[in-house]
Amino acid sequence: MSKLTTAAKRMLLGRPFRSDSLGHTLLPKRIALPVFASDAMSSVAYAPEEIFLVLSAAGISAYIYAPWVGLAVAFVMAVVVASYRQNVHAYPSGGGDYEVATTNLGPNAGLTVGSALLVDYVLTVAVSISSAASNIGSAIPFVATHKVLFAVVAIAVLTAINLRGIRESGTTFAIPTYAFIVGMFGMLGWGLFRIFVLGDDLQAESAGFSLKAEDEHLYGLAFAFLIARSFSSGCAALTGVEAISNGVPAFRKPKSRNAATTLLMLGTIAIVLLMGIIILAQKIGIVYAHNEADLIGAPPGYHQKTLIAQLAETVFHGFPIGFFFITTVTALILVLAANTAFNGFPVLGSILAQDRYLPRQLHTRGDRLAFSNGILFLSGAAIAFVVLFGAEVTKLIQLYIVGVFVSFVLSQTGMLRHWTRLLRTETDPSQRARMKRSRVINAIGLSATGTVLIIVLITKFFAGAYIAICTMVAIFIVMKMIHKHYDSVSRELESQEWDGVLPSRSHSIVLVSKLHLPTRRALAYARATRPDTLEAITVNVDEADTRALVRQWEQSDITVPLKVIESPYREITKPVLDYVHRVRKDSPRDVVTVFIPEYVVGHWWEQVLHNQSALRLKGRLLFEPGVMVTSVPWQLSSSTRARTPGVVNAPGAVRRGYEDRS
Repeated sequence: MSKLTTAAKRMLLGRPFRSDSLGHTLLPKRIALPVFASDAMSSVAYAPEEIFLVLSAAGISAYIYAPWVGLAVAFVMAVVVASYRQNVHAYPSGGGDYEVATTNLGPNAGLTVGSALLVDYVLTVAVSISSAASNIGSAIPFVATHKVLFAVVAIAVLTAINLRGIRESGTTFAIPTYAFIVGMFGMLGWGLFRIFVLGDDLQAESAGFSLKAEDEHLYGLAFAFLIARSFSSGCAALTGVEAISNGVPAFRKPKSRNAATTLLMLGTIAIVLLMGIIILAQKIGIVYAHNEADLIGAPPGYHQKTLIAQLAETVFHGFPIGFFFITTVTALILVLAANTAFNGFPVLGSILAQDRYLPRQLHTRGDRLAFSNGILFLSGAAIAFVVLFGAEVTKLIQLYIVGVFVSFVLSQTGMLRHWTRLLRTETDPSQRARMKRSRVINAIGLSATGTVLIIVLITKFFAGAYIAICTMVAIFIVMKMIHKHYDSVSRELESQEWDGVLPSRSHSIVLVSKLHLPTRRALAYARATRPDTLEAITVNVDEADTRALVRQWEQSDITVPLKVIESPYREITKPVLDYVHRVRKDSPRDVVTVFIPEYVVGHWWEQVLHNQSALRLKGRLLFEPGVMVTSVPWQLSSSTRARTPGVVNAPGAVRRGYEDRS
């Protein structure tokens, strides 16, 4: 790695951490709350907006049902939080829903949960960042017209911050998250105080508008379907709750207790904010539509602000600092909400990789003790969704929450079986009473989340949820194939016994293009291995050059015979392979070692100019049984800096306890 690359990496990520310093990166509750709860708290910035948006299809009169829909969402959230407090105590290892389902329902159920959560984490990043772009766009028109660009840049910045390590990213995110909480409670408290205590008549900028409703006269099942769809959109507020159960290992001891406390704090704050926003929005008469064209009475050129922006503008009318503060911290929390996924996805990916369902590269930590490969994979997938759906929250939200409720349902089913299994053997009355209480809580959680999952599938399947489901199925199949491959390789390498039979003779071949120093070194090294047969070969691709090489060879002091292989089509790889095949056919028990001189260069562009034939040949020879390939390096002067000890940094060296030499 060059000095410039090393310096850039260290400037971006910081100095590497030793493996034995992992304990210093664990999180206290005050830091764990913004790290793991920002997603669930920030969802109150768009979940109420989605509730009003869906109800607007039936006209302004349907807004009367918004508080009841909000109460239903709050009830489900309370049940899920209570259920997951049981999970973190029972399974504190960090496997979360995946571990619960695998242990109690089998590997296929666990893999279903794993694939669902992987998709949900990716969509968490895409939805949160897209919503942040919309909120910032309410105050900055440039962002509103370049949402995709903003979202991609924001994801890239989040990726860089998380690559620096979980503790450092948590400290970075703590201030904006707490600023959001304080700002939202301040706005809601002051707004409701003005309405109910001071008697002020607060009216939003959209309060005088009416709606061009799509279905203004809905009755019976059609209206019930609309309410159910509004409820399913509002349930986006529950996303992120499961992240704490996956992140228990990141907490300080006692891990389970601290995780359960943080989960309770998360649920309380999110429920209060959700209901406060819905009630205040209804009181000030906010009218919200899919498109500005659906707003009757809006002035020409009117740009619809987000729900939070309209609340802040109304409550802090005449105090623009308050409006810009709320808009800014809301945008920040929505950007940082993606951090929940950046902490949950890599940990889950590491566990799946350890169980051989994902590539093993996702299992190891990077120089900063973060799961770097998982972070990079997540950011790439999220950027793909953002670009594909144009950073539109309304489109992405249809794909959202399916995965998380699949994991909720399977997790609660697994916990029921967990408590039932323990009750069969437990004899202590106090422990049995505690287990029965926990089983009741998880049973209620299963009923609630199962009902929500059915509603989500019915109301959102054709609106886009089928894309998320198809993606989950595809990931499930890919993970099964990866696991099958790893198992096959393991059986192949371990089941057969080594017979210990050595090859009868050693036949060494040195490839020659010119008679120069790299060729002489390769010949010397091949001779030092003391083979039974040693020969040099060259491929005749240019008659004049080959004749010159033969004359030069005969006039030199080299005693190794040189064979010329004809190549009428000026190929190099195939004639060499054919010659090796003939040697192997004549003496099947001989091992053939091919020595290839290679240049060691110091610049990437020099690699393009050299060694291409050697690389192609090596790639083919590696598939030949009974053939060994040996590269004999020759360092060019440009590689001098690569030999300087202070510059070289072996990948993963710091993780294995070696001193950082950058």
